[in-house]
Amino acid sequence: MALQSLLHIRSALNTLNPSQVRELTEKPVHVSLHANSEDAYKRMENFLLGELRPARRTESRELLTRGDAAPAGNAHLISVYDEAVSAPAGALVFRPDNPNHLVEKALVRYPQAGIVLARSFHPFRKPYVDRVIAKTARENVLFSMTTALPDVIPNIIELPWAVAEFASDSAFLTMNQVRMAFQIAAASDREVGYSEQKSEIAGIVASAFGWRALAKQAVGKIPFGGGLIGKAAVAYAGTKVMGLSLDRLYSVGYAHSRGERDRLYSEAYQHGRKVAFRILGQIRPDLAAKFGGLDPKEPNEASFSS
Repeated sequence: MALQSLLHIRSALNTLNPSQVRELTEKPVHVSLHANSEDAYKRMENFLLGELRPARRTESRELLTRGDAAPAGNAHLISVYDEAVSAPAGALVFRPDNPNHLVEKALVRYPQAGIVLARSFHPFRKPYVDRVIAKTARENVLFSMTTALPDVIPNIIELPWAVAEFASDSAFLTMNQVRMAFQIAAASDREVGYSEQKSEIAGIVASAFGWRALAKQAVGKIPFGGGLIGKAAVAYAGTKVMGLSLDRLYSVGYAHSRGERDRLYSEAYQHGRKVAFRILGQIRPDLAAKFGGLDPKEPNEASFSS
């Protein structure tokens, strides 16, 4: 079974091309700043360029201009206004007392530019990575649940790939985590690719067997289908812990300790159950009502240190 799972995972990874992520990082952004004083301009520039390594800071500075300027080529054009100047309705506004509000608004308004903004400007990195992790974890919950609910209509599935293309849950979940690893690396200004991230990918593949065993344990403990919540929660927790570990690795250069991973997994598992119940309520409200009262002894405290 382990060999068969590895073959499924290998087949799934063959469908994933890291160049797609690299292409997203190659489309530049052009950020046009608008202010009425030198100090205001410097505040915005220091916020965007702070904490970058020298080489990246030099490159990112080239993406900023003061006042109106035409972007080069097909760059994303993003205009940012200091709070002291008159801005068009709905414009992105920089507020020195709450600069992260600008980050959140920009990521919502320009989702296609998110990975470039994260790579180029440090304040965007953590919020963007958090979004990638949350999105991937939710996709894995949804996939885990829909494979157990064959009567769910395919066109409501919010997944980037068709369910039928994958021979096992392990294959899809692992591939989606590897895709997440590519995105986190790119946002963290790291090289992206199978050879560039071979140790991270090896860790993801190895961990797949850990959360696969936990998912089976959850399903086995709860009869009549109730274990699908536990299975989905394991998919959520395993994905979130992997994403947080990759973010930690790229941010500070070393991974979480075993105790930290276990704590993160336990917290993520509990949240994953809530996410799974919400999704189940959307796609199968009858089952959500049936299983909503369950309070099983699920493996939420199990170690996820593989």
